[in-house]
Amino acid sequence: MKVAERFDVTKIRQDFPILNRKVNGKPLVYFDNAATSQTPQQVIDCIVDYYQNYNANIHRGVHALSQEATDAYEKARQIIQQHFNAKESKEIILTAGTTHSINLVANGFEKFLQKGDEILVSGLEHHSNIVPWQMLCEKTGALLKVLPMSETGTLNMSQFEVMLNPNTKLVMVNHVSNALGTINPIQEIIKKAHDFGAKVLVDGAQSAPHLKADVQALDVDFYTCSAHKICGPTGIGMLYGKRELLEALPPYQGGGEMIDQVSFEKTTYAGLPNKFEAGTPNICGGIAFGRAINYMNEIGFENIQAYEHELLLYATKRLEEFDNIIIYGTSPEQKTAVISFNFEGLHPYDVGTLVDKMGIAVRTGHHCAQPIMEFFKIPGTIRASFSFYNTKEEIDLMIDALKKANSMLL
Repeated sequence: MKVAERFDVTKIRQDFPILNRKVNGKPLVYFDNAATSQTPQQVIDCIVDYYQNYNANIHRGVHALSQEATDAYEKARQIIQQHFNAKESKEIILTAGTTHSINLVANGFEKFLQKGDEILVSGLEHHSNIVPWQMLCEKTGALLKVLPMSETGTLNMSQFEVMLNPNTKLVMVNHVSNALGTINPIQEIIKKAHDFGAKVLVDGAQSAPHLKADVQALDVDFYTCSAHKICGPTGIGMLYGKRELLEALPPYQGGGEMIDQVSFEKTTYAGLPNKFEAGTPNICGGIAFGRAINYMNEIGFENIQAYEHELLLYATKRLEEFDNIIIYGTSPEQKTAVISFNFEGLHPYDVGTLVDKMGIAVRTGHHCAQPIMEFFKIPGTIRASFSFYNTKEEIDLMIDALKKANSMLL
């Protein structure tokens, strides 16, 4: 039995009110899930419930609303902890998102690096997992080295072994490429990096919607993701870090909540996780983040992964009907539900603009991954990224729109 036959996508789509709207008079086909997922009614209701019934600042108040908000916020932290299988909730730092999380770690490692140390990043990274390390190298004199990618959109793992050495202090890699959908062999990367004493940060922004990472099984040092990729709100995300590493890092920001005692002579800092959560947090966002994770677990990540793989295979087959198409990246067996492609001789922006007129939302451009585009010597790609609430019928609509755009632009 195919997954689609036991996966009730029609029922699931009813949870997403935005899927009922029209764009330019056409039914919305939303294939920009790698940029942000849509939000189910259950999460929207959670947000409304917070502001309607117990909106208050947390951790400080003795009144009922503050206690209710605090309990809900910390419960969400526990949901996130359990989902990623961290040892304890103190290892989950709630941040503004993946970019914030990476910068937090980069800022903290400034005190541990010196001239001649090496930081290794992969050639498949989003700018958010490149720029903070460049800035750290400028401050410390450390060297930034790049693990190269191949024509198939995968990492050159034999070169990785060559590049690792006793000077390698940090290794940064995404679990899944946002531009190509490539699933990287992070367990192998983590083990080999640890053999040289290097710490590893994995950017899980693109994997979290599709795969359920177990941070203890991976033995990863830091792992991060953003809620808005996994049916939650924007402006909230999480950083997992091994407790001993988080305790060794200095605070990222100063202010309320992250303190123990303050005087004009000296300030001492709170323990985890408060040490890294200065100021009033995104309380509602954190609570909704927990609800979004529960929602996806109710559907089941095995179901999600299997169904999305069917969509990926179907979309790949349909796109290969074009005789002037170039698909970038490896085979569907090594990818999440993302396809990056171009039409020979056509600019991706022009194609994206035309299909938008037909109600099809795809992403065009470099996807904040300019080094990947430079590798392929292209200005950007058309990226169609699928979620568990998408359908094969929507893929057919995209193909029809692409045929029209292709004929109009040739």
